[in-house]
Amino acid sequence: MTDLSSITSSATAFVANQTAQIGKAAGAAKNIFAATLTRVQTTIGLKPKAGFIAGPTYEATTLTGQTKAAINNTVTSTVNAAKSVFNIK
Repeated sequence: MTDLSSITSSATAFVANQTAQIGKAAGAAKNIFAATLTRVQTTIGLKPKAGFIAGPTYEATTLTGQTKAAINNTVTSTVNAAKSVFNIK
């Protein structure tokens, strides 16, 4: 007859090994997803290539910052044109 403690020990070791493997796979999947998301964000311009998270350098490298700059330039040009037409200094 087989010893019940050896069966229990083997089952416990098997479950512990499977749990550890699942934990490793989950960690690897998380790292791969994070790296891929960062690459996609950088490629489409949502995230800067540099490590900046605020300020003019950050804004200049993001899609939002570039859009804001384009709108500001358009508004400034329009205001300057209107000033020129009406001879406002």
